[in-house]
Amino acid sequence: MEAIRVQFKPLGKRYFFGVGKLKLTNGTKVVVSTIRGTELGYCVGDVFDLNEMDLTSELKDVLRIATQNDIEQFEYNKTLEADILKKTKELSKTHNLEMKVLESEYTLDRSKLIIYFESEGRVDFRDLVKDLADIYHTRIELRQVGSRDGAKVFGGIGPCGLIVCCKTFITEFANVSVKMCKNQSLSLNPVKISGNCGKLLCCINYEDDLYKELRRHAPDIGDIVETKDGPAKVLSCDVVNRNLKVKYVGEENKFGYLKLDDVKFTPSKDKVTREEVDDDADSL
Repeated sequence: MEAIRVQFKPLGKRYFFGVGKLKLTNGTKVVVSTIRGTELGYCVGDVFDLNEMDLTSELKDVLRIATQNDIEQFEYNKTLEADILKKTKELSKTHNLEMKVLESEYTLDRSKLIIYFESEGRVDFRDLVKDLADIYHTRIELRQVGSRDGAKVFGGIGPCGLIVCCKTFITEFANVSVKMCKNQSLSLNPVKISGNCGKLLCCINYEDDLYKELRRHAPDIGDIVETKDGPAKVLSCDVVNRNLKVKYVGEENKFGYLKLDDVKFTPSKDKVTREEVDDDADSL
């Protein structure tokens, strides 16, 4: 089955759609039908063959290549968003709702108005929806998003001094766990490992595969290794530079710094098991 990826926002998630009989290329603006309604997006990449066995739901075809009227309608809808946001914020204050209004968007035919907001808890926005429906005379959908999506709207500068990744290239958020921080010997101080969203930094995930592979062939803290001066207990292990700090067994005050290649060790039986255990429970 021929398919193509369609994206609706510059840093939004990419979705698969069938090509049908249309001739589509990278960058082609198209009109598609989604669970939200009729929307305008653009193709990312070229047409490719999609295995039907990989699909979890029915693949919809692209409705049509966007016409000039479609594009003008889309651009006009965008000009309405600022006033919608302003009005929604005013009404949320009137109803004393603890919510941070982030974005709004119409479907292409304006049959639905979707407003995104962030909140720490549940929000009873039924009265707000009624007021908005009376003003805009269309179906209103308020959608609560997580703190990462909220931070993506506002952007900012990360601890590295660069613009945050979610504002520059991340289209989908990957799971980041405390175990990844431990694998990389990072400080577990929340201030140092948290981003603007209050969650673990996305960049912690970038080098995780490398550290997992390096640690698979390195001793853990507390393991006993064989050295030329006898057995020693591992106190710390720098897997990138392949350095070990050890304390020699039976020697009260004898410590040493060794290269990983200069010692021998046998991985504990549960080491392999721990590497295979899914750490999603630690995800934040």
